[in-house]
Amino acid sequence: MSETLIQLQGVSKTYPGSKAPAVSDLDLEIKKGEILVLVGPSGCGKSTTLRLINRMIEPTAGRIIFEGKDVTNVNPDQLRRQMGYVIQQIGLFPHRNIYQNIATVPRLLGWNKSDIEERAKYLLTMVGMDPEQYLSRYPKELSGGQAQRVGVARALAADPDVLLMDEPFGAIDPITRDRLQNEFLRLQAELQKTIVFVTHDIDEAVKMGDKIAILREQSKVAQLDTPTNILASPANAFVKEFLGSGALLKGLTLERVRDLDIPQYPTVSLPADRPKVLAALEQADDDWVVLLDEQRRPIRWLDREAVEGGKSSIAQSGLPVRVAVESDHTLRDALESMIRSTYGSAVVVNTDGTYRGVITLEALAEMVRKTEATARDEQAVYRAEARRAAAAGVDAPTVDPTADLATHASARNGDTAKGTS
Repeated sequence: MSETLIQLQGVSKTYPGSKAPAVSDLDLEIKKGEILVLVGPSGCGKSTTLRLINRMIEPTAGRIIFEGKDVTNVNPDQLRRQMGYVIQQIGLFPHRNIYQNIATVPRLLGWNKSDIEERAKYLLTMVGMDPEQYLSRYPKELSGGQAQRVGVARALAADPDVLLMDEPFGAIDPITRDRLQNEFLRLQAELQKTIVFVTHDIDEAVKMGDKIAILREQSKVAQLDTPTNILASPANAFVKEFLGSGALLKGLTLERVRDLDIPQYPTVSLPADRPKVLAALEQADDDWVVLLDEQRRPIRWLDREAVEGGKSSIAQSGLPVRVAVESDHTLRDALESMIRSTYGSAVVVNTDGTYRGVITLEALAEMVRKTEATARDEQAVYRAEARRAAAAGVDAPTVDPTADLATHASARNGDTAKGTS
């Protein structure tokens, strides 16, 4: 089990002029290298809890333990410089260019100029932005998604062990948000930071978290567990209501496209003429073939009618491939792509955009059936363990023993998340 990096012990916060505490007697442990997501309804105290960790808000009572030391009364600036912080509004300094924004904390820590420049270029590259193109730009010259990437880069500038993220993708359109979530999970697979992540969206919590703490009013923990266990066994009526309907769809965010058996699907590569495409259709068991360009990127769906009756060139025949999913995308991403594609299928590509295969609704349904069966088996093991514990007069396990955190993290962020070939 990973070591505990952060502890909140009996932490409370009551704002001046308020009788009721925003956070009341909260005990919380955060393990090194995990993503803990705080999720709950508006006003439950999750953002206050996050800010208590780095003492942007001072606690009214209780202790904050970081790396085994009580940091409740140390210099708060020193504590904050050990923790990156990313917020929904991004918080970039508008009068500073991107380089100057990223350099903020390293400068405060006394880094030399060459190290700061090297770090800024490295981080921009890591979040998918060309340093030569963006270092001298100002925040107003960026899109929302680009600015959020810079916000993450700035939070990582001094290589902190801890990242605190408050609704970091909440103000971005759904498509960009999904891409940033996937990219961030790829980064985390490499960096293994300890992350506390606040969201109001249970779907985002399930996708991002190694563990989830569902909070009710005053940051009281309604359930703290792995996403799998929370979806399979909500602890109480509050959690059930907060999860809402569609637990099966939420569970699709726990599995990745790479976990599917992606079948071979007929393809034709450019340059291609009509006889070549018709021959491929004759040999295929399907009604469609996927047309690939010279770099093996999928560009068109072709059927016999489009090929035989079309007056356009092959490269303009059929229907365009408008949506593709990558191997590290979730099954929910894949399902949404299938719905948008209108074909009941989705093209799978590698991280460089080259063709890998096609998944169908049938393959997705089979994976869902396997996932449900696995969850039932794991819960049966958990219940048997709980019964044995009760008979022996010891505490029952609070986490399903078969749902090991490291296994979950590996399955979600495994080596293939860094790209497939």
